[in-house]
This record gives sequence, C-alpha cells and structure tokens, in this order.
Amino acid sequence: MDTATTIHHLITQGTQSLQRAGVDTPRLDAELLLADLLGVGRAYLYAHPEEEVEAGILQEWQHRLKRRMRREPLAYILGKAEFYGLEFTVTPDVLVPRPETEVLVEAVLAKQPATVADIGTGSGCIAIAIAVNLPQARVWATDISEAALRVARENAGRHGVANRIHILQGDLLQPLAGLRFDVIASNPPYVAESERLSLQPEVREWEPPHALFTGNDPLHFHRHLAAEAHFHLYEGGWLMMEVGLGQAEAVATLLEEAGYRQVRVLNDLAGIGRVVEGRYKNTSSV
Repeated sequence: MDTATTIHHLITQGTQSLQRAGVDTPRLDAELLLADLLGVGRAYLYAHPEEEVEAGILQEWQHRLKRRMRREPLAYILGKAEFYGLEFTVTPDVLVPRPETEVLVEAVLAKQPATVADIGTGSGCIAIAIAVNLPQARVWATDISEAALRVARENAGRHGVANRIHILQGDLLQPLAGLRFDVIASNPPYVAESERLSLQPEVREWEPPHALFTGNDPLHFHRHLAAEAHFHLYEGGWLMMEVGLGQAEAVATLLEEAGYRQVRVLNDLAGIGRVVEGRYKNTSSV
C-alpha cells in the first residue's frame, strides 16, 4: 500500500495545505472535496481511512485543492451548494447561497402567500425554496443578469418547479410592470464599496460584484424597493428584505417612512437582525 495515496493521507495533506492558505475550515473543506471526487459521504472517509485512491482521481484532487488554496469558494469548485434542505447548482455568475438567507424564506412561508416575487434571484434559491414548500403558490423571479438567470432556470427544472416560476430579466422591479403580489422578497446587494477589503477573499475576489456592492450607499437598493415595491403589492401585501450586519434598524425606518405598517426585524440564528418586513397599507383609501 502506498500510504501517500490513502484517504487519510490526502485529507491530512489537504487540511495542512488549506490551513496554510488561510482557509477558515481546512479539514471540513478537504473532506468535502475528496468525498465529492469519490462520490461518497464524509462518513465513508472516516470508515475507510486506509483505502487507496486511484491515480486518475489524485490528479483532479490536486487540481481542486489548488483552486481552494487560491480561495475560490468551495461551492464553485463543487458546482453546488445546499440551501433550505435543497441542493442548488452554483457558478461564479451567482452568489453562493448563505444559511442566513433561509430566514427570508421562512418569513415568506409564514405568510402562506399565493403570489410571490423574488427580486435579484441569482441562483434562484429563494424563489425555488418557496415554490417547493408552497405547492399552490405562483412565483416570479427577476435578475439583471442573464447568466444568473440561466443558473436559476436550471435549478427550477432540477427541483420540478419550472412551470410555477416565471423567470424574467431586468433591473429590480422593472420586469413586473402591471403585476401585483402578496409578497415581494429580496436579498439585494448591501455592501458599500468602502467595505470591499474587509470581506473574505472568497467573497471579494470570486463572487459577482454586481450582486454584492452598492457603491457608496449600502442601502441603495433597499431605498429603491421601499419606495417602489408598493406599486406591485396587493393591499395588505408584504415587502421583505434581507439586510447586512447593523443595517436592520435603518431599513426598518425606511419602511416606516414609506408608509408600511407592522414593520419588524427578524433575527438569524446568531441573533443578528437579518430580515426586515413591512405590510403595505394604502392610506389614501382609508
């Protein structure tokens, strides 16, 4: 047996290499890279540490390891990521789905809407998670990037909801002219350009800038949605937006000033204000 080609050795080698490269979770990432290549679960790696890995796989292992050492996101290397219990195709054309965005999905599902619009859909993970969990709902998803929408369409087909999601290209609400919804949800860009250098290399160097950065005003897109979304909401409909760290109070104020009622902040599992929601009330009809 060549101990240099065993599962145990490769994981050890990979962990050390990724640790030197500054990766936050070196052992986990090494295990996930190898498990994906072998087509097995991580438990298999622990159960068969002395198993030798074939030469053909070794070459691809080294290639993927070098990509991760350059801080390319793991999801782009694997070509997939999990979100809300579903697996999504991801490419560098879309943001990697984050666990904290599941708070937005849960907020939408809690309203049991019949019609939903997801603004800035990217991979489609929000819209598709909603459609899968609300079989009677009709969902619209918009994005300015046609490349992102190709990924979203693939994911919609993958999860069997392509016939219930209308995927439209355009800037924010523009493709929804003449339409109204029970809920409008969005995870818009919310990072000011001045914060770029504070981000992890995986984010600032690899993920699509148009989906992250907002210029000088981190709340640029939140302001636009707060001002315009009511034209696309039914009376009593909800606007729900994900926010960045420390932004919840300011966005809640935006909604209140725009005339939304029942405004509240929803926290993620870390206790951080992550979603702000408000209900549209047409005061002119009162």
